[in-house]
Amino acid sequence: MNDENVLTLASEAGRIMLENGAEISRVEETMDRISGHYGITARNFFVLSNGIFTTGKAYANAEFIPIKGCQLEKVVEVNQLSRDICEGRCESVDEAKARLCAIRSRAPKPAWEQILGSALGSGGFCAIFGGGLADCGVSFVVGALLYLFVLFVSAPHMSKILGNILGGAVASALCILFYSVGLGDSLANIIIGAIIPLIPGVQFTNGIRDVANEDYIAGATRLMDAVMVFFCIALGVMMTFALHSLLPGGMIELHGTVTDGITATFALQMVAAFVGTAAFAVLFGVPRRHYAATGVVGMIGWAVYLLVVRHSALGGVGGTFFATIVVFVVSRLVAVVRKTPLTVFLICGIFPLIPGAGVFWTAYYIVSTQGVLARGAGIAAIQVAVAIVLGIVVADSFRYGWMGRILKK
Repeated sequence: MNDENVLTLASEAGRIMLENGAEISRVEETMDRISGHYGITARNFFVLSNGIFTTGKAYANAEFIPIKGCQLEKVVEVNQLSRDICEGRCESVDEAKARLCAIRSRAPKPAWEQILGSALGSGGFCAIFGGGLADCGVSFVVGALLYLFVLFVSAPHMSKILGNILGGAVASALCILFYSVGLGDSLANIIIGAIIPLIPGVQFTNGIRDVANEDYIAGATRLMDAVMVFFCIALGVMMTFALHSLLPGGMIELHGTVTDGITATFALQMVAAFVGTAAFAVLFGVPRRHYAATGVVGMIGWAVYLLVVRHSALGGVGGTFFATIVVFVVSRLVAVVRKTPLTVFLICGIFPLIPGAGVFWTAYYIVSTQGVLARGAGIAAIQVAVAIVLGIVVADSFRYGWMGRILKK
């Protein structure tokens, strides 16, 4: 069998996975699995967050792969293809190449589904972060309008930096407009829900997992990309409030998080977490058959967070830490049962814990020249992020002990 054909096949499989949201370790594992099955003994793969280097006896290839959006459905399909190859259900290299070509050319979710996912995600997360029913309704509408902007203006015609800045500005401006005409009760909660579709959950989570797997260069690159997106969103929010302050009436005064008594009930929080998480599975391109499972994982994680916050002295940071561990373990269990990469459930399930509210409050306090509060909000967001990092690192270490045998993929 021709070594070049096999290594080219493995390299293409890795490329599809990497550019669609897979973590580094899974990309390397898949490439190694494919080439090993076809008898390639002299093989080396070096995978970064934006590049793959493949070498063999008489083969060398380097590919630059820019960090962009993701379609986790393609990761699932390539992962399944690699298993089919190893189990003898795809013996021909040509057949494997044809399947890879079909996977690469698969269209993303239809626009209407992504817009609906953004709307439901915005409404659900507005409730999670304290918004009332009226606030959730406004966030739902703005989330839909924001994704129209993303799909038809930002993504095809703008750089990632400009697109996220204007995305944050558009979402904030629409929220202010609706609030100004009497729709919604808490402007802060409305905006927090509306900007959630822009939050870089894939880069953030995979960056942490790469660091946990000791892929420090790749992890740092992905985390830096996530931080840049957070910054751009915050800049867009700040620009909108700064421009609005020039109008008669001046800066809109907000006074911290407001929690609605109805949506704060445990039952409605569970519903909101399920809907919000499942909605973001749509945006991340998860196969439809896994929507409900991702929603359950997110709901379980959020339940743990609420129980720790409401019934212990550990607060939000402690709640985030323990919820992250639970989300990771449950995601692995679900991945084993459904024979699907862990990434699919972890990225979606951990999303309710990502400090999206901290991005908004830090931006607002900066533009309203409340330096002390801005510093406090920023530090709180960093603490939550660190809690997520530690939670994933601790949970990922289980694979090296007795629990690893139980949770082995």
